[in-house]
Amino acid sequence: MKASFDKAATTYDQSFTNTLIGKLQRNLVYEVVSKHLYQIKNILEINCGTGEDAIWLAKKGFEVTATDISTEMIFIANSKKNLQNLNFVYADINTISEQFSDKKFDLVFSNFGGLNCLNIDELSDFLNSVSTILSEKGKLILVIMPKNTLWEKVYFILKGKFKTAFRRAKKVVFANVDGISVPTYYYNPKDIVNLSKTNFNYLDVKPVGFFIPPSFLEPFFKNKKGFLGLLETLESRIKNWSFLSKYADHYLIVLQKK
Repeated sequence: MKASFDKAATTYDQSFTNTLIGKLQRNLVYEVVSKHLYQIKNILEINCGTGEDAIWLAKKGFEVTATDISTEMIFIANSKKNLQNLNFVYADINTISEQFSDKKFDLVFSNFGGLNCLNIDELSDFLNSVSTILSEKGKLILVIMPKNTLWEKVYFILKGKFKTAFRRAKKVVFANVDGISVPTYYYNPKDIVNLSKTNFNYLDVKPVGFFIPPSFLEPFFKNKKGFLGLLETLESRIKNWSFLSKYADHYLIVLQKK
């Protein structure tokens, strides 16, 4: 997995962070996250990529430790860093609680499907262990790719790729990341609630990209800003419709330590 994301690091900002769709989806995430930042002092971000979210959080004055399994992602993130309250650190999700066992965080945050790289046993282990590095009533905010996203189904059905259209229903999908196959697992909100219920209370879930399309459609929408603007408007009208979360490109789920 590390090698896959090392290879993707140099193009990640170009292919997602700085794209029209990437910015729209990230803004949706920020709007929800902002509502959960009261009484927060220190934050741990996992799968931070090239550091966009960590920088955004640090600029708000929080103490941020941002981690990724890709040393190349960390290298690029560090090249952007100019804040004293932000540190980028190499870390593996599967051992994150051990690496930071001597610390407590008020919030652990994971954006845009990093946890979809974990199989169900790994994800269960993560949800059980991460509570040990959260402070009392600390929060866990995760942005995850669900099984039932409608955009992907409709797009691939129209292209006659029926197997691809329903690929998220499989136990594991080998996603192409710059020519390298990466095992990817999809989870609906109910799956996360069930896996985390021992240590967490469920607080909220919101769709991220029900009308706003997946990033792989950026080339199509790049010259259709009016159409994309319409989709953004529609998205704003359903952003609080939690029941649509499992049909969106991603969803954001908020959990709180018991």
